[in-house]
Order: sequence, then structure tokens, then C-alpha cells
Amino acid sequence: MSILKSEHPAFKKEAEPFYNIIMEGLKGEVDGAHFWDAVGEDAVFEFLYNFPGFPNKINGRKNYMDWFGGYNMVLHSADNLVVHRSIEPGVIILEYAVHGVALSTNKTYNNRFCSIITIKDRKIIHWRDYMDSLAVMLISD
Repeated sequence: MSILKSEHPAFKKEAEPFYNIIMEGLKGEVDGAHFWDAVGEDAVFEFLYNFPGFPNKINGRKNYMDWFGGYNMVLHSADNLVVHRSIEPGVIILEYAVHGVALSTNKTYNNRFCSIITIKDRKIIHWRDYMDSLAVMLISD
């Protein structure tokens, strides 16, 4: 059972493929049944891409959950998971792709990501994200 309230808007079925592929990639490294269980309360999320209205940094699980509650993609699947273990203890690099539809334009969404995740005490404490920025531009109005 999730340690967080699943009534929060961030617990959306439209994002389950993302949550599931991340938890698959971090299997044995983090505690919790759901992605949000694995995120430390004071985790820092950095997004190294620039889009109007998209934050480059979010501090804290609650703030990221609040932001994620407004995520407007309907994901159907995620795949191509590659897991790299850094020589630095607690650092895992995940490569993966997500597939779905953008609600705002009804256009097909396919994107590739590279997420560098730092884990301490079996919780995600830092997340640095890279993605194919063109994929987002292709679904824009």
C-alpha cells in the first residue's frame, strides 16, 4: 500500500507507464510500491530543457506532485529501458521512452528520456532529466 494519499492528482492512471518503467529501472534500489513512495520528501528535480511555463527545477516531493497533477499527456506505454549503474554509489542512469497522446492537441506523443537519479537511504533524493525536446515541439499547437 502506498505511503502517500492516492487521492492526490499526481496519482493519475495516464502516467502509470512512466511510473512503472521508473520503478522497474530502480527495482531493488528504492522502497515503496509506487513511484511517489520512492521519492524523498526533500528531493530535487532538475529538468535540463526549456519550454515556456515548464520549470527547470522543482524542490520537494510535494511540489513535484502538485506540478505533476497537471501533467497533460495520456501515456499508453513506456519501453526501451536501459539501466546504467554509475561508479558513484547511489547513482543510477535510466534511458527509456514513453508513448501516448497530448491532451491539448490530440497529437501522438513519443519521447525519449535520460534520467540521472541519486538515491540515498532507498529514496530518490535528486533527479536530473534530459529528453528529446523536438518531441514536445511536435505536439505543440
